Formats: sequence, structure tokens, C-alpha cells
Amino acid sequence: MPLPIPFYIFAFLLGAVVGSFLNVCICRLPEEKSVVTPPSACPRCGSGIRWYDNIPIVSFLLLRARCRTCGEPISWRYPLVEALNGTLTLLLFIKYGPTLPFLAMFVFCSSLVVITFIDLDHQIIPDCISLPGIVVGFLFALGLPWGGWFNSLTGILLGGGSLLLVATGYEKITGKEGMGGGDIKLLAMMGAFLGWRSVPFIIFAASLVGSVIGISAMVIKKSDGKLAIPFGPFLAFGAMLYIFCGRQLITWYFSLGR
Repeated sequence: MPLPIPFYIFAFLLGAVVGSFLNVCICRLPEEKSVVTPPSACPRCGSGIRWYDNIPIVSFLLLRARCRTCGEPISWRYPLVEALNGTLTLLLFIKYGPTLPFLAMFVFCSSLVVITFIDLDHQIIPDCISLPGIVVGFLFALGLPWGGWFNSLTGILLGGGSLLLVATGYEKITGKEGMGGGDIKLLAMMGAFLGWRSVPFIIFAASLVGSVIGISAMVIKKSDGKLAIPFGPFLAFGAMLYIFCGRQLITWYFSLGR
């Protein structure tokens, strides 16, 4: 049964507000800085950001994408992350309503947003997100309809173990490191939240989309195959695709052979 419209508006606003905090995490975690102190400031002039200049999306538009103090441009990354997290939260609320699965997927998807943008910028996946995420995902799974301790634990082992085997095999064959440990821990976290059945789908979707984008990028840049592309964002895409339509896609795929 659909809820009143204000509930859905609140869900988007909640996601956008949390998205503002995610921007802080994206900027500070790679530099191992506190995400709590000091308060937000302009990265160019260092002036503190007033509360009315820190309203998600709205302040960016009112300020015309410029710092009030120094007039330097504000990156479009900030409202993008806020709008993205707001939209994801709204979609999760539409799917699950005010339930424990909504809360679990809200925490999970918000973590993936941070991981995606940090990996794009620095090609690292912070352990301070993925390792606690494995524990949190396991605890959430104890109360989720698709969860349970065995499903979650198997997801952790299958998620981390499968990529570990791929990374080890690639390194033995080529003598080069082809996949970082961050991707392995990230997929283990995904298995903890979503269960072992999600792991093959996530790997397939991430590999397919990653291959298409990677080959396209190499063609455009005329690279010789040494172009380094982070895999974390593709894993995040695969996980979100699984959340919203993975089961339907799996059912559709197997129905083709009937």
C-alpha cells in the first residue's frame, strides 16, 4: 500500500542530507583525516561554510556554484553525490518502505557511493568502510528476509574468496598485480549484506560493464592495454543492479532456455 507523498519526500531529503556527509567522507578518508572535525570549509580559501550555505543541492544552486567568500568554483561533485544518494534512498524506500531491509540497504548503498567516488579519484577502497561493513552486513543479515547467518557468512567467503582466487591466478600467470585487496574486501562486504546468491550476479554484471567501458576508454585514448581502471565502481553498480532488479533479471535469463 503506497504511503502519503510526504514520506517519499522525506526519504529523498534524508538521502540528500546524508549525501552531504558522504562528500566529507569522500574528501577526507583518503587523507586519513577525521570526518567529524574540523567543520566543513572551502578547500581553496579555508573559510568555514555557514549552515545556510551547506543545504544539500539548494545552496549550490543559490551560490551559483561559487564560494561565497572567495568566489572560486565549487565542484559539481558535491550536488551530484547529494542528488545521487537522495535518489537511491527514495528508490529504496519505494521498494522496501519503512522496514529493516530499507535501513540495511540505505547503509549499504551509502557506503557504496563513498567507495565509488574514492576509488575513481584515488584507486583505493578504504578498509575503514569495507571491513566494518562486513561485520555490519552480517549483523543486518540476521534479521533480513533473504539473510540468515549461513547465507551471509557464505556470501562473505564466496565474495572474498572468488576474487582472491582470480587475483592470485592472474598474478601467477602474468607476474603482475591485476586486482587490489580492496576489491576483495568490498565483494566480501557485498556478500555479507546480500547473501551468497548475489555474488555471481555482481561479478558478471561488473565484469561485463567494466569490459565495455574499459575497451571503449582504451580505444578513445588509444591506449596499449595498460590503462588502469578501478573495478570498485563496477562492483558497486553490479550490487545496486542486483538490489533493484537482480532477481527479475536472473528469472528472465533462465526463462530464455525454456
